[in-house]
Formats: sequence, C-alpha cells, structure tokens
Amino acid sequence: MRVRVLVRPKRGILDPQGEAVRSALPALGFEGVRSVRVGRLIELELESEAEVEAMCRRLLANPTTEEYEWEVVG
Repeated sequence: MRVRVLVRPKRGILDPQGEAVRSALPALGFEGVRSVRVGRLIELELESEAEVEAMCRRLLANPTTEEYEWEVVG
C-alpha cells in the first residue's frame, strides 16, 4: 500500500520559504496572495499502515514546529 504524509509548519511558526514565495508572486503578476506555507510530501510504500502515526511523530515531522496529516492512497 502507498501512504502520503503531508508535513508543514504549524500556524504561528515562521516559514521563511513560504514568505519568500509570497513576496515573489506579485513580481510575476500574481496579486492578492496573503500567505503561503511551504511543506513537504513524503510517499511511503508499506505492507501495513499500523506504524505510520509513530513514524510521523518520531521521524518524519518535528512535533514542536510542524503538523502532519497522512492518507492511504493505494
């Protein structure tokens, strides 16, 4: 089975990559974007989803500064 994990900064945590993207968009003609959060997508091929939550908490995301969500996609 395939699992996708989306990890992104928690609300209120500084996101320098997101801020860089947000400030660059008007120069490209894209107005009206108030905020951008840049995260990362991790895809795992697994036999079982039983340990995905533990993987996220212990390695894939920093629980102090990041939030995550995951889903089975195949």
